[in-house]
Amino acid sequence: MKLIITLFISIFMLNSCNDHKNNTDSSTAKDSLAIIELAKSIHKKVITLDTHCDINIKNFTDSINYTQQTDSQVNLPNMKAGGLDVAWFIVYTGQDTLTAEGYAKAYDNAISKFDAIHRLVNDFAPDQIELATNSNEVRRIVASGKKVAMIGIENGYPIGTDIGNVEKFYNLGARYMSLSHNGHSQLCDSNTGEADGEWLHDGVSELGKEVVIEMNRVGMMIDVSHPSKEAMRQMIALTKAPIIASHSSARALCNHSRNLDDEQLEWMKDNGGVVQTVAFQSYLNTDKYNARNEAITEIRKAVADSLGVKWYNRNEFRALSETEKEIFRDYRNQILTLADKKAASNPEIPEAVNVSDFVDHIDYLVEKMGIEHVGISSDFDGGGGVEGWTDASETFNVTLELVKRGYTENQIAMLWSGNLLRVLDEVEAVSKTFQSN
Repeated sequence: MKLIITLFISIFMLNSCNDHKNNTDSSTAKDSLAIIELAKSIHKKVITLDTHCDINIKNFTDSINYTQQTDSQVNLPNMKAGGLDVAWFIVYTGQDTLTAEGYAKAYDNAISKFDAIHRLVNDFAPDQIELATNSNEVRRIVASGKKVAMIGIENGYPIGTDIGNVEKFYNLGARYMSLSHNGHSQLCDSNTGEADGEWLHDGVSELGKEVVIEMNRVGMMIDVSHPSKEAMRQMIALTKAPIIASHSSARALCNHSRNLDDEQLEWMKDNGGVVQTVAFQSYLNTDKYNARNEAITEIRKAVADSLGVKWYNRNEFRALSETEKEIFRDYRNQILTLADKKAASNPEIPEAVNVSDFVDHIDYLVEKMGIEHVGISSDFDGGGGVEGWTDASETFNVTLELVKRGYTENQIAMLWSGNLLRVLDEVEAVSKTFQSN
């Protein structure tokens, strides 16, 4: 009899444990679904804005353009699939010689990219996307159901020595500009000087100082993502308006010269500016990036070879001519996608830098500066993208990670667009004071 009672109790306890486990699993599943549904609701309500999306003018033609599923990370199908409302398309020019010939070539390159963006919004897809130049236009276009294009300039090199080009570029739609890129420009030193300690201007040149004031006058945001730390300090001292870092992250978490250290973050906070945290793997977690990069390089080389091209690492790429770079860019995303698919089946390949690593930087910047000084950028089609946010179609995953970490709808709205648009408004207000004097 005792044996029967013991067996009955054991069976009862086992069933009770199973019931508890099932209830726990069910509760966890419900919590997960609830978080996803909450994130979806927030993602639809807020204006999602990415301040840095590079372009290739080959994707802005009658036959190949962003109305199609191009091989670029950003295009209209991807923006719609991921719920990305606003893309800042970048007029980028690589650094070349500080000569009249170099300036003329850079100017022509910049104009070709302005023209490409205008063709997209005016000729190819006016029913799907419009160009915005201020925050009111952004909100109006988003409310209409269309996507928004905005324009930023990466490298002030195309200005040459003609300060009048600042207003000319503004009139073409540019609303931010960095004064340098990788290499010292005629306007200011680049962060790349940190590697060898060689500087051209010890900050901002005399012409660069004039450009800073002119940008204040016309209402163009100053971008400090690529300039040197000293150049940034001098620009903040000169400007009458808040500044932005269009695509940088926290140096305390990843020691790269493209990131901002705690002192620079304090400068940005005091200035009233905003740091647009960038989803660029090597700026987020160097150890993870290097480990995976080393393991996957041979796969990339093999994939590139199968496509009839050569794979270049970042340092090799920088040494290429602009023509060679353009050829490689045509294949880069395809090579990366195919290599990642091959790597996914190999358990020995280290994990990639991911959305969680990206939001770690957002958390840090918010802690150091306050949430009103932090934003979001991808650097898509310029080397950016992390696992979970590999292109614009996965934009929702950023919102989901923010919700998981306890950010509210209002805070997420600030991170995605509110803070950047606030700076744009303040820069515009400063411009009006110039006009009235």
